[in-house]
Formats: sequence, structure tokens, C-alpha cells
Amino acid sequence: MRLTFLGAALMLAAQVRGVEEQPAAAPFNYVRAKAFHIPPETTTEESGYFALCEGLNGKIYVGTAAYGRNAYLVEFDPRTEKMRIVLDVHKVAGLPLTPTGYASQSKIHTRCFVGKSGKIYVGTKQGYASEAEKAAKRRGETIPVYRGGYVMVYDPATDTTENLGMPMPLTDEMIAAGKTEGQGVIDVTADEARGLIYIITCEEQHWLLYNMKTKKYRELGPILRDQPNTLIDARGRGTAITADFKVARYDPATDKMTVDPLMVGNKRFGDYLGGHRVHPDWRITPDGKTAYMQLLDDKRMFRVDLSGPAGQPVVAVNLGDRIQGKNPDSRGSICLAPDGRVYSATRVDNETGFGAGLLHHLVRHDPTTAAMEDLGVFTVKNPGFAGSATPNHGFHRLPDGTMTPMHAMLAMIVARDGTIYATNLYPFTLLRVDPDAYPR
Repeated sequence: MRLTFLGAALMLAAQVRGVEEQPAAAPFNYVRAKAFHIPPETTTEESGYFALCEGLNGKIYVGTAAYGRNAYLVEFDPRTEKMRIVLDVHKVAGLPLTPTGYASQSKIHTRCFVGKSGKIYVGTKQGYASEAEKAAKRRGETIPVYRGGYVMVYDPATDTTENLGMPMPLTDEMIAAGKTEGQGVIDVTADEARGLIYIITCEEQHWLLYNMKTKKYRELGPILRDQPNTLIDARGRGTAITADFKVARYDPATDKMTVDPLMVGNKRFGDYLGGHRVHPDWRITPDGKTAYMQLLDDKRMFRVDLSGPAGQPVVAVNLGDRIQGKNPDSRGSICLAPDGRVYSATRVDNETGFGAGLLHHLVRHDPTTAAMEDLGVFTVKNPGFAGSATPNHGFHRLPDGTMTPMHAMLAMIVARDGTIYATNLYPFTLLRVDPDAYPR
């Protein structure tokens, strides 16, 4: 439709006024990161999840998702800035290397767990049915069956892998009970000193224990919260959040399970949160006595005392909002730095007037001062890092042309030298923030 001269003039005036009303400079600090494109052959949709860790060798490890086909663990060498595949899930499991649709091991979604030996423990899970598979189901046809996820180990010292099998495969008994697929693996935590590995499944969040000596899995009992993770406390107890926000603890010394209330003041944790909150995520301090927790869609950070005996309420303290803003989102990002401070990457709506879209802030809590600091917004200092890779809608530009993450950062760690690493979707990207690029 053609515009009249007056209409065009009014539109131009509005655009100019909008530019004039924007701040001349960003009203927040920039946390400048160098971006590295995760090898595109390891993904199908330029995506991954929580799988990010620093090995004892100083290298960085990232898990990927290749829907309908496979999943991979990728190694990044900070010295050479090169990446390579170190674990090919289907190859290690002896599964087809050609696409198998919904039956495939499509994700390494687990947080990568680094044992004291230096071995890296991961798990695999199902992806999503393709549009063709969904159409086939609507026609009453069958699609490939997902049999269950695997627990796998990569040893950087020997460059070897190990397959520990399926914790909860699809069995005849499960089929008789109406189940249509096996359980994927959403979390793996190894207690190497005791020869135990804790596993959490998805989509039903069963809690299982693997005995390294007998090479057998058994279920521990309570159903856990959505996408949780196991911690090992100072007493050697495996510790996790239950579906109703209680604290489940398994004590290997007594082979006993206990479930105790998680309290904030005189309120149960679920009641204190208010509304429906999802995906609690926590990390434990080196002494095994304290955990720091956040939830995906909540701005608050909590400190949890895990030093107490079983049979008593577990006490959590609200440390306050990590940041101000609407529609918070934080995934797999809470992490402890070597100096004991707690970091988080938290996304909120951009209401600053400087551009639009979403902003991902680097936030830090200092336990010694109780301060919560907003260190700035993640930005990319090498915007051409991925070339013409698509999809590429996971980043956007601020008014000064600066590139910044858009939708979802999926994981973050602080390395031993203070370097911050995080992952971002579309394209699947490893972000590296050098120690001199943020306030220390």
C-alpha cells in the first residue's frame, strides 16, 4: 500500500523521535566475551543444554544435541582455541551412526560431572519427535521407540570412553504398565571414593544408584523435582530436591534414605516460593556443608545449610533477588568461583530504553559481604565468529551495534583461573570472558 507524503513524514518523525529518546550510550556495563562456534556437525539445530565443565587438564568440555541422530562431547583447548569431538555417543554405545529418528540418543543434557580422578561423567537422553514422526503418529503409524538413555565416562588422561549402560531401559514390565519409552538421563554425579554414581532420569525423575563394583543400578526411592541435580555433602550423603521441594538424602554408610522438609523461616520451601516455579539448580561449596540454589524462572538466590543431621528440617535462606527485571530466566548457570563467590547468568526483559529484546546479566554474590552485584550484560566482541551459520537468531544487536545474546544461555562455569565460560543457542556458541573483562 502506498503512503501519502504526510503519512511518510509522520512515520519518519516518529522514528527520529524514537532514536532521540534512546540513551546515547548503554546504561549498563558490557561483559565482553570472545565467541567460539561449536562444531556444527555435532548439532542439528545449533543447540545444547547444561553440559559444560572444566576438566582437571584445564580444557573445557561441552555436550551437544543432534536430534534424531546422535550426541557428542566436544573438547575446547583454551590455549589453541581448537575443538574436537572426544565422545561420540552412538559410537560408544554401538548404535547406528546414521539417523534413527526418535530412537536416537539425541542429547547430552546432563551437567558434566568431573570426578576427583579427572574422569568426566555424562548421560544421554531422548530428543523430540520430528514433524514427519508426529504426522505418522497422527495417522496411527508407529515411530522408532526410545529404549532409554546411557551413562558414559570420558577420561581425558587416556583419551578413552566407557559405557556404563542404561539405568532404566524400556522393559516388558514397563510396557505392561503402559510405558512407551525408556527413561533418559538428566543428571550424573559420581562419588568415586565410595564407588557410587547417582543418576536422575527424565522425564519421570527417578533417582538411581550405580555401584561401580557390581556394575548394577538400583532405584533409591523418591521422585525428584524437574531437571534436578545430586550433590554429595560433607557426610558423604547423596542429596537431591524431591518433587515437592523436600530434601532427600541417601547415606551410603547406613544404606538409608531420609526425606526432610526444606524450610525458609517457618515456611516450607514450595509455599515460600509462591506460584509454580521450575528447575531448581544448586551447587555445593568445597567443604560440602552449604549449597547455593536458584530456579529457572525466579530471581531469588538461596543458601541451603546441608550440614545438619537427618530427621531435622533443612534450612534455606533467601539471599535476595539476583537482579531487577521482568520474566527472569536462568539455566544451568549458577556456579562457584575458586574464591567462594557465587555467579549466575540471568536474563530479563530489556526495559532500559537502550534497544529492545532481552538482556543476559552476569551477576555475582559475595558470601562474605552479602552483596549481590550486577556486573553487566554479556556481549560478543567478535560478531563474525560463526560466519553464515544458521539458525542465527540467538543473538541480537543493541543500538550501538554491539552483539548480545537473545533467547537462552544454557550453562556457565568459572574456571580455576577466573575465566568465565558460558554457552548460548542459535548458533550453538561457547562464550569466553577473560578474567580482566569483568570486575574482580
